Amino acid sequence: MSKAPEGRIRVRAHYRRKPTARSAKRMSGWAVAGLVAGVWLWGQVFGFGDSTATPPPSVPAPSVSVAAGR
Repeated sequence: MSKAPEGRIRVRAHYRRKPTARSAKRMSGWAVAGLVAGVWLWGQVFGFGDSTATPPPSVPAPSVSVAAGR
């Protein structure tokens, strides 16, 4: 019988990874979706910045003056 590769163990007729403790747990998809929804709701309720920072659109002035006699 051959030796199992590094980091693997032989289980019945195949090799399996050795179970190891994870140093940091991964975030699930639902946790990420919850964080995104929380940020979106925060922006809806409190806003992300000063909304008056952008100037209102100016009224365009005509580029060619119209003759008064017409």
